[in-house]
Amino acid sequence: MKVYSTLLLLFAFCCPHHMAAAETIIVVANTPDKSIKLNRQQVRNLYMGGVMPYDLKAIALPPENHTRVIFNTKVVGLTESRIQSYWAQMRFTGRKKAPKEIKNEMSVLEYLQNHEGAVGYLLAGTPIPDGLSVIYTVR
Repeated sequence: MKVYSTLLLLFAFCCPHHMAAAETIIVVANTPDKSIKLNRQQVRNLYMGGVMPYDLKAIALPPENHTRVIFNTKVVGLTESRIQSYWAQMRFTGRKKAPKEIKNEMSVLEYLQNHEGAVGYLLAGTPIPDGLSVIYTVR
């Protein structure tokens, strides 16, 4: 197993175009309406507690997760510290609650499958189970 991991790492460093593909984020939802597609601003609003045209509940990965860092950079457009500061202020004033944090990508998929209206983000290439749909892709 260790040899496999080492080879995978070597491949990743030797083939940067694959790394770029790995940095593509998909936003996945469990909704009965499979035609829902969101734009970047709508996804940002969903994750920052803004107004949404759909009844969706965002879930997030923990702050130290690499996929979250990519998502925050490419979609939210804020650093983790700015996001944490924003949510601390919202909690203090009692206005909004930050998205529920889920421990890892596999748990995100499990949570999405079991909670209608839930929305999460993953790296592109993650196999998406039936019943879930991609509502936004950012490269």
